[in-house]
This record gives sequence, structure tokens and C-alpha cells, in this order.
Amino acid sequence: MSEGMILAITAFLALALGFGVGFLVRRYAIQDKIKKQQQRAEQVLGKAEKRASEIVLAAKDEALKLRNTAEQELERRRVGLGREEERMQRRREKLDHRQERLEQRENTLNKRQSAIDKRRNEIERLWQEQMATLERMAGLSREEARQELLEAVEEETRQDMARVIREVEAEAREEADERAREVITYAVQRMASEQVAELTVSTVPLPSDDMKGRIIGRGGRNIRAFEKAAGVDVVVDDTPEAVTISCFDPVRREISRRAMERLVVDGRIHPARIEKVIEESRRDVERIVRDEGERAAYETSVPGLHPEIRKLLGRLKFRTSYGQNQHAHAIETAKLAGMMAEELGANADVARAGGLLHDIGKAVDFETQGTHASIGAEICRRYGVPAEVIVCVESHHHEAEQSSLEAVIVEAADAISGARPGARRESLELYLKRIHALEEIASSFKGVAESYAIQAGREIRIIVKPGDVDDLATVRLSRDIAKKLEESMEYPGQIKVTVIREVRAEEYAK
Repeated sequence: MSEGMILAITAFLALALGFGVGFLVRRYAIQDKIKKQQQRAEQVLGKAEKRASEIVLAAKDEALKLRNTAEQELERRRVGLGREEERMQRRREKLDHRQERLEQRENTLNKRQSAIDKRRNEIERLWQEQMATLERMAGLSREEARQELLEAVEEETRQDMARVIREVEAEAREEADERAREVITYAVQRMASEQVAELTVSTVPLPSDDMKGRIIGRGGRNIRAFEKAAGVDVVVDDTPEAVTISCFDPVRREISRRAMERLVVDGRIHPARIEKVIEESRRDVERIVRDEGERAAYETSVPGLHPEIRKLLGRLKFRTSYGQNQHAHAIETAKLAGMMAEELGANADVARAGGLLHDIGKAVDFETQGTHASIGAEICRRYGVPAEVIVCVESHHHEAEQSSLEAVIVEAADAISGARPGARRESLELYLKRIHALEEIASSFKGVAESYAIQAGREIRIIVKPGDVDDLATVRLSRDIAKKLEESMEYPGQIKVTVIREVRAEEYAK
């Protein structure tokens, strides 16, 4: 065998031996690692078993505690239920005892009720016998006697009621009159108005009657041109040296009056000149309307009014009522209302605004249907006037409910401004018609014998039939007549209603 082969075999054997030794070493290492892992697992398992046993013991202790607590709670509740049962038993015994006593008392009451019923029946029988005896002696039945007694009591009660009503009304009227007199006197004293009532006339004076022919013109062309441009009626009659301008719109009437005066002074009267003069007069009047509206708002300290509202206030400059200029009346009413509101602790700003705008509907009442109060309220709503001011405007003639103190103050200021001496005037025809209407309304009520309007229509006295109207009815009659006058008539100031009942007894000695 050669040396090379021996070396090869030796190398192979050494390599095999090396692999075998390596394999054994690796195997021993793995077995040792597995043994260590088993030991560690046994340690973890031992710890887990120990922890589990500790948890089980703790759970058993907690369960034992809960059981003990539950047993104690049950024992406590058992004791409480026993006490409650004893209490209920005692109460049941008391109720039974009380029921026995109530039954005994009910028996006693039944016996007493029986005795009372017997006595009542006996009294009823005796009362019936006595009533029969009284009816026989008096000659009246029970119903007739009751009716006479009721009538006597009613008559006496009505007399007492009338007396009490008169006393209460007199006392209230005295106190109210004293306070009202104080407030009104203070307001009027501060106002001290010297405003003379103006009247926008519609009669234009002429230098001579020859001017009438020039106004009429050839074939009436001048007067037709004037009426068409101005929107008025020109009346040329037998009135010496004067012509009359007629129109429902006071502003157009004022424009026409100014234009006619200019034409008469100028002397040049023809259609072209008429249209020019009327346009100039219209611009002048519009400027006056604007200035007067601003002046009214400034004098009464009522700022923030819409321009259209101020324009309508200015139009009142040419509007009159019973001869009183409505522009001056609105300013005066606003000042009086503001002063009275300050004295009474009301809202003076609302009262002034309500007084200034209360008759604004009269600026356009000839153009639309409705009363001037309702028209004025609608205008105020349209141009953003506050609601509390609208109430004053709408209710100053009781066409709506007066829901605020300021509304009552505005009504009073309106009456003071219209009723003061020299403020208003009316024609003889209207005066006689108002007097006649006063007496007719008063005479239309049942029981009225005669009625007389006195004090220039500021008071009406009614004489009633004493057999038809008693004392209480006189008080009610005066209120009914006053209410009917408020609803059906228009008048400045107030009207005093006096009802007189006089009883006379006559007998002859023979």
C-alpha cells in the first residue's frame, strides 16, 4: 500500500472522527439547553401554581367576607321586618278599636237623627199650622206675602244702593277733580297759550266789481282755465267786490286763494298767466307746508318723524275745525300732554308725540273714507311711528281701547285745547242742530218727561217721571245718556248730564 493512500485513509478517518466528536458535542449541548429550559419552565410553573393558590385563598377570604356581610344585612333586615310587623299589628289593633268606637258613635248618631227627624216633623207640622193661621188672619197667601216682602226689601235696598253710589261717586269725583284741577292748572299755566284761532278763508276781496268780468274772461275762458289748473270751484255771485273759492282740499284752496290775489293785484289775467301764477303759488305753499311741519316737530320736541309725516303736519296749517286752526291745535295739545305726563309720572315723549299726531288724519280725511282717528293711525303705522304713539292717535275719540296712561292724557289735552275759551267757534245753524240733537237723544230714553240743553250745549238736564224711574235708575239713566252722547255726537269739551227726579204727594182735606 502506498504512502499516499495511507495518508488519504488517515485523513478520512480523522475527518470522520471529527464529525462524530462534533455531533456528540452538539448533542450534549442541546440536551443541556433542553434541561435548563425544563428547569426554568418548572420554576415558572411553580411560581404560577403558588400565585394561583394565593389568588384562590384571597378569593375564598373575600367570598367569606361577603357572605358574612350578607348574613349580617339579612339579619338586620329580618330584625327590621319583625319590628315593622309588630308596629303594623299594633296599628291594626288600634284601627279595630277605632272602628268599634265609630260604629258605637254611628249608632248613637242614628238614634239622635231619628229624634231630630221626629222633632223636625213636629216643627214642620206646627209651622204649617201657624202659616195657615197667619194666612187666614192676614187674608194673603204665602206667595203673596213673600212677594210683598221682597218688593219692600228691594225698594229699601235700591234706595240704600243709590245713596251709597251717590256718596262714593261724590267722594271719588271730589278727589279726582281736585287732582285733575291741580295737574291741568299747572299745565295750562306753563303753556299760557295766546294763540288766536285762525281760519283759512276762501273769499278773495276785489278792488271793484269790474274785476269780476276780467276774472271770468271772454266766454268764461279765464275762470275755466283757473278752475282746471287749480282744481277748485270759483263762485262769482252778487257778493259785492268779492269772489269765493270752494274746495274740499284746504291746501288747494290756499293755493287758489294766493294765486287769485296775485292775479287781482297784477291785473294781467289770461290762461297762460293763470297757469304760471298757480304754479308759483303751489311752490310757495309747499315750502310753507314743509317749514310748518318742521316747526311743529321742533317746538314740541318730537324728533325722528318721517318726512311725509312732517309734510302732513304742515298741511294742517290750512285745516280748521270749528274755526280752530289744526296746526296750532296739534302743537298746543302736544305741549299740554307732555306737561301733564311729566306731572303724572307717565312717558312725556310718547304723550307729546301722541298729542302732535292725534289729528294728523284730518290732513287727508277728505280724500279717503273713515274717521280721522283711524286714518291717522293707519298713516302712523305706514311710516314707522312707535306702537305706543299709535294707540294715542287711534283711541283719542274712544274708537279703540285706551291701553295706556299716555292715551288718556292725550285725550284730556285734546279736550283742554279744544274747549278753552276762544279756541273754537261754530255757526248758528250747527249750534242749533247740536242743541236739538242733544234734547232728542235724552228724550229717547224710557221714563224721561222733559229734557233741556243749557249752558250753550255744555249741559243737559233731564226731568224723569218719578213713577217710572227710581233713585237707582236715575244714576243708571245718567250714565246711559252720557254714553249715548259719546257714541253718536261730536262736540268740543264735555257735556254734563243731570237727571232730576222729583216726587210730589198731594191730598185734599174734606
